[in-house]
Amino acid sequence: MLFAATNQQRSAIPYTGRLAPSPTGLLHLGHARTFWTAFERAKQGILWLRNEDLDAQRSKPEFVAAMVEDLRWLGITWQHELTQSTRLDAYQKALHQLLQQGDIYPCTCSRRDLAQSIAAPHDDDDEPIYNNRCRPSAAAPATLTPDTNYRFRIPGSDPITFTDLNAGPQAFTPGKDFGDFLVWRKDGLPSYQLACVVDDAAMQITEVVRGRDLLKSTARQILLQRALQISTPQYFHTELMRDALGVRLAKRHDALSVRALRERGLTPEQVRAMF
Repeated sequence: MLFAATNQQRSAIPYTGRLAPSPTGLLHLGHARTFWTAFERAKQGILWLRNEDLDAQRSKPEFVAAMVEDLRWLGITWQHELTQSTRLDAYQKALHQLLQQGDIYPCTCSRRDLAQSIAAPHDDDDEPIYNNRCRPSAAAPATLTPDTNYRFRIPGSDPITFTDLNAGPQAFTPGKDFGDFLVWRKDGLPSYQLACVVDDAAMQITEVVRGRDLLKSTARQILLQRALQISTPQYFHTELMRDALGVRLAKRHDALSVRALRERGLTPEQVRAMF
């Protein structure tokens, strides 16, 4: 068991939030607004900065330095820091627990296989519903095979429900809204879902503040929390910022990066007013 606070224990933990940027580009205005919301909600508690640098190909030291500098320039401060690339042992411990419990299974499907066998339409930025090609007929303990992807076996089709503190009541149905999802990659690294759950538990996060594009990921993470006997935090999913054409802001919007706005001479107050 990695960390499993009871409801009584969780109520005794001070408010603990986190900022979780990925150093794969410059922070854009949408990131900044979400992180400012997290900072505001943690003013009477504890705030962590988590450097989500597991994408070795895209994560760059210069982006780490830029995100720290830009966050501080905006007026955001935090008390603790964590870097994901230093925590592989913790992720492997969770992986082996899931293996022993029969909660995950190896998946040998290639990207081409997945592209050709998508079971249902999906959002461009969401994991497509897996067609269960590699799913065994019954759950059973498994051993770790190198250079292999592993998927979490969704347990049934009962809706996963939670009340988001900003978006309200939510319900996602396994098998309909999402399928067996990736938890471990063949390059020896955890997926976003597994790393997020393990780190939120280790940091004793009481409230997760992030964008609404991750609402469905919350359902997946609740299933992982249950499997790992980890307490579920509260969630606050913010509205997404969009450009003049209605497109959700992303790191490709260089003109709306905090760094670009700074270079145009805007003050932190002026940037915060754009939120």
